[in-house]
Amino acid sequence: MQQIVIVGAGAMGCLFAARFLEAGASVTLIDNNAERLEVIGQQGLNLIDDSGGRVLKPRTSLAHAFTGPVDLLMLFTKGVHSAAAVGSVAHLARLKPIALTLQNGLGNAEILAGAFGADRVLMGTAHVPADLQMPNKVLTHGFADVHLGGFVPAAQSLAQPVAELLTRSGFDSTVAADVQAAVWEKLAFNAALNATAMVAQASNGQMNNEYGRRIASAVVLESVAVARSVGIRLDAQGINETIDRALTEHPAHKASMLQDREHRRLGEIETLNGAIVRIGQEHGVPTPVNATLADLVRLIELRGHV
Repeated sequence: MQQIVIVGAGAMGCLFAARFLEAGASVTLIDNNAERLEVIGQQGLNLIDDSGGRVLKPRTSLAHAFTGPVDLLMLFTKGVHSAAAVGSVAHLARLKPIALTLQNGLGNAEILAGAFGADRVLMGTAHVPADLQMPNKVLTHGFADVHLGGFVPAAQSLAQPVAELLTRSGFDSTVAADVQAAVWEKLAFNAALNATAMVAQASNGQMNNEYGRRIASAVVLESVAVARSVGIRLDAQGINETIDRALTEHPAHKASMLQDREHRRLGEIETLNGAIVRIGQEHGVPTPVNATLADLVRLIELRGHV
């Protein structure tokens, strides 16, 4: 599995591209920003992590111009852009690549399945802190945990070779027997921190107090209840421990939704807290804290602060 296409040149897409290159894979980075792609193509990606700094040079391309080859296609756009991004690379389905999403929130795997076939889609989670300093510097440190599995049972056998690639690339990778639970646990984690960070314009460290933790705990409780209503059991204690690690070990990190606000981009509220609220309504589970956070984010976006 040597030919990798990454769709989305944000922090996570650039980080994974750089790590795959270090592992010896061929990587093409696809984005809709031609100017950024030109910079990355000429200067490479400046990766800074616990091992220091180095420059890796992926291939770059606009979606319509890329025709292959591709063994693994990874979708790393924001959820709000997933449908458009997948549509732009749907012509690659004829090559029958494995398609993988490690994006935040719900609904991305379904979009990939519509274009590439459910039996070719893997989904999962990435607990990997990454910050992007435009246009081509990506910073990460500390843990790098990835869980993945088949979107449907027929795709589960595809997960192991991808996990092995991720492990060679410096990620602590696990093939999950129940990947839906892993996705929901990451959903609860992101919902607990992202919206609050965006509304309060607070870094992880600035939410590490009784107020931030009280909001996060309430979001986790609601998320666990909604997941239970659709037959998924979550480890609330494990989610809260991950939140604690994020707040204490990465105090300077800014949640992705806060970074979106600072760069005047629409965030992922509809695939995070908004998704929890919608599913809760369908199953009669109250989600007042998630609903309030979602509405606050929508108000801020509506007022033109993005």
